[in-house]
Amino acid sequence: MKNTQWLDERENEIWRGFLAASQLLATSMDRQLVRESQLSGAEYAVLVPLSEHADGVVRARDLGKSLGWDRSRLSHLLKRMEARGLLERKNCSSDARGLDVEITPGGRDAIEHAAPGHLEFIRTHFFDRLTREEQDALASVSRKIMATLQSECD
Repeated sequence: MKNTQWLDERENEIWRGFLAASQLLATSMDRQLVRESQLSGAEYAVLVPLSEHADGVVRARDLGKSLGWDRSRLSHLLKRMEARGLLERKNCSSDARGLDVEITPGGRDAIEHAAPGHLEFIRTHFFDRLTREEQDALASVSRKIMATLQSECD
């Protein structure tokens, strides 16, 4: 049996504080998006990469991989978003087994409407609360954490 190395009081406080802050930030951000733009955080997350591509098209598998979502979650969300007129799902012309996701004019309007308030929320509740040094430290910590977990997700 493996000898468990329990968190000490300081580590426990740091870990629980990080989790609580992350969850509260995500929940509050999602509420802000819904309140101001009728987009969920997940819908916004899908529309961002679509809106950033010049042709507004991304392969579904690439979209799922970049978001860290499984195929089922992505498929259900894309279906709902297509029904709302935010995007279209199309067979991939270069691979019959593939699926392309394309932002519609309605989807582009939705992301353009949502972005200013979303960015204001991020600035107000994240960047404005941290010094430049804290931002740099957080960026470093994030890179280290992601590097240890990236291989597990690939």
